Amino acid sequence: MAYQFNVNKTKHSRLPAVDFKNIPFGRVFSDHMFEADYIDGAWTNLNIRPVEALAIHPANLALHYGQSIFEGMKAFADHEGHPVLFRPEMHAKRMNASAARMSMPDIPEDLFLQALDALVSLERDWIPTEAGSSLYLRPLMFATDEYIGVAASQTYKFLILALPVGPYYSKPVKLIVEDHFVRAVVGGTGEAKTAGNYAASLLPARLAREKGYDQVMWMDAHEFKYIQEVGTMNLFFVFKDKIVTPATDGAILKGITRNSFIHILKDWGYKVEERPISIHEVADAYRTGNLVEIFGSGTAAVASQVSLLTFGDMDMHFDESNWEMSLKLKHTLEQIRHGLVDDKFGWVVPIAHPVEMA
Repeated sequence: MAYQFNVNKTKHSRLPAVDFKNIPFGRVFSDHMFEADYIDGAWTNLNIRPVEALAIHPANLALHYGQSIFEGMKAFADHEGHPVLFRPEMHAKRMNASAARMSMPDIPEDLFLQALDALVSLERDWIPTEAGSSLYLRPLMFATDEYIGVAASQTYKFLILALPVGPYYSKPVKLIVEDHFVRAVVGGTGEAKTAGNYAASLLPARLAREKGYDQVMWMDAHEFKYIQEVGTMNLFFVFKDKIVTPATDGAILKGITRNSFIHILKDWGYKVEERPISIHEVADAYRTGNLVEIFGSGTAAVASQVSLLTFGDMDMHFDESNWEMSLKLKHTLEQIRHGLVDDKFGWVVPIAHPVEMA
């Protein structure tokens, strides 16, 4: 289905004032955003308009009961300067999976993809060309009913914001194994990209930073034994004979960068295991020299090397001379995104002119 979008262009672009060589992550917004409303069982009021504050009633259900989900994805410029998206259909499917878990309506995949296409087409000059930079896209849906009472909203707002960004992590990360707080349990909302999951991680992350770490490594909620993920990344463990990543068992976000890395690794002929992996297995492998590297994967981080992992009184240090796998994966993914190598997986989607703009 082809959707028609009303477009209200800004009269005063902020683009000339942006220093693309020095962009703080998440602080600089493009001129326009996409907006739609879910009313009477249908998505309506399909608009692209200047970014501005929203008027929210104090009884908004999302503020009180947390019906809010989002995605994180990126647009790039290929080697010829044309804007492209990376696996947008996967993000559409994951957002709808989050919506189902939070008792929220589906966003038709055609609407999701055409809205992205239209917004990025309009904001193509906001795509940075510096190495490691991109136009970060934030689809967001939240409840808009105005009353006090625990119930699913009947109305919702769907937005897409665009932000030029540089690298999320500018250096390798230091992690500490979390042995008190938990992130998610099987049957909970761990697989959903919902706001409350991230709010619950803020205190443990702050306590970790106060100890000199960048993030926590989350364990399972029952035994504090099996590794889940980091707050902003899925995890990969590179052993001498295999690569292991925790299985997505219902408590772990199904990362799209994670999925991409698994496809690339298998295409290269590596043995990749998706299974439960305990922190004791990791510690034992480190002691014997069988553990070569740990890295995280995510849309924002891409591939981030772990330089230190602390488990109790044990510090596991990882030297940059052993970061071959994560660097190779990151480089390959960047090459695919920018059209510098063959996209054998069909992941890169060129931006076309919007189907219809009113």
